[in-house]
Amino acid sequence: MSRSKASRHQSATDTLIGKGTEIEGTLACEANLRIEGKFNGVIESKGSVIVGEHAVARSHIHAREVIIAGKVYGDVTTLGRLTITATGQMFGDVLGATSLVITEGGILHGSSKMELKDAPEETAQETAPTPRYLESEAG
Repeated sequence: MSRSKASRHQSATDTLIGKGTEIEGTLACEANLRIEGKFNGVIESKGSVIVGEHAVARSHIHAREVIIAGKVYGDVTTLGRLTITATGQMFGDVLGATSLVITEGGILHGSSKMELKDAPEETAQETAPTPRYLESEAG
């Protein structure tokens, strides 16, 4: 095993919530997280979060990347991509993502908000409608 592979395996361990397991609370992890069971609470991950096909997460998720193949009831914020697979269902809002991919059959029941990175303020102001006031004929 090369030195880079060995140090990578020692620095981060993936976390698995297995099928048949139910957890409630706040989960903070440095590495990737895969949910195959049930989770209720808040998830903060510096890695990726994968919600398996038969998993249910009633959770607000904040992670580097999120893949939903099961059901998520809650809001998602990701620094990267949010993917909802053909079996995935999300009931909540996408509060932030650099890209959103919904495979045919996947469900997003909520709203998504995506903003341009490093967008100049002038551009945002130029596109905003200017309020117009009508003057009365008597005035």
